[in-house]
Amino acid sequence: MKTLDTKKKLRKAMEKELNPKRYEHTLSVAYTAATLAMIHGEDEEKAILAGLLHDCAKCLPNKKLLSICEKHDLPVSEVERQNPAALLHAKAGSFLACKKYNISDEEILNAIRYHTTGRPGMSRLEKILYIADYIEPGRKHASNLEQIRRMAYQDLDRTLCKILEDTLSYLMSAGGLVDSMTKETYEYYRSLKTSDH
Repeated sequence: MKTLDTKKKLRKAMEKELNPKRYEHTLSVAYTAATLAMIHGEDEEKAILAGLLHDCAKCLPNKKLLSICEKHDLPVSEVERQNPAALLHAKAGSFLACKKYNISDEEILNAIRYHTTGRPGMSRLEKILYIADYIEPGRKHASNLEQIRRMAYQDLDRTLCKILEDTLSYLMSAGGLVDSMTKETYEYYRSLKTSDH
């Protein structure tokens, strides 16, 4: 009963916090994460909660994101400072999930924190949220989306590696800023993939 109440409350809170498009995306990520959790033997409730809260800070102004991080001693890199909306919402979101929405589960908080950059040695829940955010049904424009959606239900590590590879090549071709954690995560999973063969 408790998690059902929690989910209802969080859904209502997110509907207030987020714009309609972001809220739609959030629900879609939560349900996609739950499906991946079922397939890969992860806790579905945790996957849903992580999905519901992963973008809880996404609609905050850049100044607010920076101030949350600075006020609470969350490290901010130069790339994050230049692109807070894309990168800092995950760190700030993890903090808010804990302090504002009373989530104490470290796994859920880490899944939220690393859903934009990933990190070497991710937990299964972290991988599931990262992938769900990328493949949810509302996403239309990412490259290789059909292939990645199929892979996601078979092999989390291979899927993660493919998403990271595509993300890095997109950012580089578009002249976008690349967070060093994204590069580290890609190198880590690419070396795992090559050591498998």
